[in-house]
Amino acid sequence: METHVPHVSSEENEDPGAAPYGNFINYYSFNPPENRLGLIPEALLENIGFGSDRSERVLMLDVGCNSGDLSVALYKHLLHEDASGSVSPKRELHLLGFDLDQDLILRAQNSNPFPQNIQFIPLDITDAQESRAALEAYLGRFVCPRFHLCTCFAVTMWVHLNHGDAAFLSLLSRLASLSEFLLLEAQPWKCYRSAARRLRKLGRSDFEHFKALEIRGDMAAHAKEHLEKQCSMELVQSFGNTTWDRSLLLFRRR
Repeated sequence: METHVPHVSSEENEDPGAAPYGNFINYYSFNPPENRLGLIPEALLENIGFGSDRSERVLMLDVGCNSGDLSVALYKHLLHEDASGSVSPKRELHLLGFDLDQDLILRAQNSNPFPQNIQFIPLDITDAQESRAALEAYLGRFVCPRFHLCTCFAVTMWVHLNHGDAAFLSLLSRLASLSEFLLLEAQPWKCYRSAARRLRKLGRSDFEHFKALEIRGDMAAHAKEHLEKQCSMELVQSFGNTTWDRSLLLFRRR
C-alpha cells in the first residue's frame, strides 16, 4: 500500500525531546508498552464481542504507532501470548499501524515479527483525503466497513497543538467513523504546557496554535463529550490511569 506524506523525520531532532509532532526517537525507553498493557485485559477482544470464535477475523488500527513497539506488544497481548512467545494460531487478528514519521515507520517495518498480520505505513491522519484513501483501501481488502478496534494512544495533543481546536475535534470524529470500538488515551492539559515549555527551552518556535486554543482543561472530558454528543459513541469502560496519569477510555458505536 503506497501512501504519500510530507517528510517528517525523528532523526532530524538532535535532542530526543525535540519532537514537535510527538515523534520521539526513544519513546518506548521512557514510556514502555507495559505502562498501558498492565491496564488492558488480555480478553479485551472477547469482552467486546470479537474473537470468541477463534477463526473470526478481527481488524485493528493503531493511530500514531511510533516505532511499533506498543502495536506489536498489544497484538501479542490480545492473542494471549504463552510463555514460549507463541501466539494463538487460530485467531485471525490483523493490525494496521501508522505514523507520520517515515523513519519511525521504517524501524517498525524492519523489526516487525508478524509481517503477515501486522502492517506499518507512513500516514498523516490530519490529511483527510490521503488518510481516507489509504484506510479505505486496507479495509476493502477484507471487505469490512470499519475497524473492529481502533487504538489512539497519546496522539490527540499533538494534533491539537499543531493544527488547532477544529483539528482536535475532527480527529475524534474521524476515529469514531473508522471504528466499532475506540480505545483512547488523550493527554491531559498539563502535558500541553510541558510540551510547549520543552520547545521553548530548546530555542524552538512555540506551537502555532497553543495560545489560541479554546478547548482546554480536562481533555479526556472534552473528548468524551464530543464522541458521545457528536459521533454516536458511548463510553463503556475506563481502564484506569497509566503511570503518567492518563486515562484509558473505551468507547463503542451506538
